[in-house]
Amino acid sequence: MSGDRPSPLVIERILRDRGSIWQQIVAERDLNALTVRMLSSSAIALACYGAVLGAFHSPLMALTSALKLPLLFLVTLAICLPTLYLFNLVFGARLSVRQSLALVMVAITVTSMLAVAFAPISLFFLITAPDYGFFKLLNVAILTLSAVVGLRFLTGGMQVLNDHGLLAPEAANAQANAPVAVQAAPAPVQAVPAPVQAVPAAVPAGATPATGQGAEPVAVPVGAAVAESTPNGAATAAPVPAHVPAQWAGQPVGASFPPGAPVAQRPWGSPPVRRGDPSQRPASMTLLYIWILLFGFVGTQLAWTLRPFFGDPGQDFAFFRSIDGNFYAEILRTIANL
Repeated sequence: MSGDRPSPLVIERILRDRGSIWQQIVAERDLNALTVRMLSSSAIALACYGAVLGAFHSPLMALTSALKLPLLFLVTLAICLPTLYLFNLVFGARLSVRQSLALVMVAITVTSMLAVAFAPISLFFLITAPDYGFFKLLNVAILTLSAVVGLRFLTGGMQVLNDHGLLAPEAANAQANAPVAVQAAPAPVQAVPAPVQAVPAAVPAGATPATGQGAEPVAVPVGAAVAESTPNGAATAAPVPAHVPAQWAGQPVGASFPPGAPVAQRPWGSPPVRRGDPSQRPASMTLLYIWILLFGFVGTQLAWTLRPFFGDPGQDFAFFRSIDGNFYAEILRTIANL
């Protein structure tokens, strides 16, 4: 599957062939059409899941939740997207607005599709265990899990853009202009004659060496066995220790490269070594994680502002509630009540 023949379902293409999605975003090819498809798919999925949330109270609440849940994600995106784009501009990234929007829409699409996949489970507990506190915590956990998975796609896409030099173009240009060690062909191996070591000649049994002088030196190749006199006059063969000169790494013993021959930097056929420290990452990636936290805080506060989504069965229907307390205090209070 490729970007030229997309799947009818955009979520299937994202999950099955996400590489083509990243390539399309990097090349800025048909991003408007891709973004519109992801936007429409996300809105439909979130509307379906919102209807399940509001069904705990009444059909009217199901209808309003179906409208407010897509609105929650889109307004959060509209609030936080300029911050992500300006973060990238400040630190020299070359992302366009369309690329930033497409990346975030990939995360929202994955989040919404996972949420609607959990809708049958939520509906099952709504029918079999209609407890308001448990139902609320269950769906908050579902949305949190779906959002975490969706944001993992966002970080993966940003990492691909970083590999293409869109997040740190100066570092990418510096690496591209850095001198690369030329890999030379191995020089032909030349046999080096073994060094000759002079050792005293063996004295035959019964013979008397010359007075005041040692035995006449005899040239013997290194490693060859020579005769050696023993106290009882017998001649034994003793090997001469071989003194092998230091060799180049990976060079056969007894072979050497001619002076001035280039040395291969890495074995032939091995993958090239990446320049730079792979543990270092551009500031845009670090700020992305900060932006994700900001996105989460804005989304939860906006959800509290747009409530109710579930609808307390002990209260009458209301399109909005008064803004008092906060989302986190309500979750803790619900857990305590359970």
